[in-house]
Amino acid sequence: MDYMQRLIERYPQLSEIRSDIEQAYRLLAASFESGGKLLVAGNGGSAADADHITGELMKGFVKKRRVTDGFAAKLRSADAESGAYLAAKLQQGLPAVSLAAHAAFVTATLNDNGGDLIYAQGVCALGASGDAFMGISTSGNSANVVYAVLTAKAKGLKTVALTGGTGGKIARLADCALVVPETETYLIQELHLPVYHALCLMLEERFFA
Repeated sequence: MDYMQRLIERYPQLSEIRSDIEQAYRLLAASFESGGKLLVAGNGGSAADADHITGELMKGFVKKRRVTDGFAAKLRSADAESGAYLAAKLQQGLPAVSLAAHAAFVTATLNDNGGDLIYAQGVCALGASGDAFMGISTSGNSANVVYAVLTAKAKGLKTVALTGGTGGKIARLADCALVVPETETYLIQELHLPVYHALCLMLEERFFA
């Protein structure tokens, strides 16, 4: 299915960033193909978007993504009854981590080092060359997301910015910038969701066809 075409048909205003969305897809696909993972971060509603993105990638989105026959056999070999249950229920996933989801770590960093470092520290601890980082900020200027992009680049991660308005600092720093054509925060967020849904659908189609 041509998810990109469906996206543009439903949201014609996104046609002006179609090539950027396609670039982001290629960047993320290359990272997953090389064995990398995706780290995602944002604040407020964008933190919820980070969780949402990882949820779509780590299990079936519109496909069942059944485990391979080889893995299913290993599960059944470990325990016939429970293994058969797991083989029937588990789904293949793409490795993705929402850096907003670790309450103890985030609050410890906030308390000890400052809120502008919560995502940079997460990238420093979890990121590796070949991984990808997606920073979500409606203004593009959230300090903790900016610092995370800089840390990701220093560690050899490919970076994607999901933002709006003029794109802000993260659009200038990232390898690929998705700047949706809105300026009001809630309107930017309303366009972020279909953009990252399309990316997740395209990645699922690629890896679990």
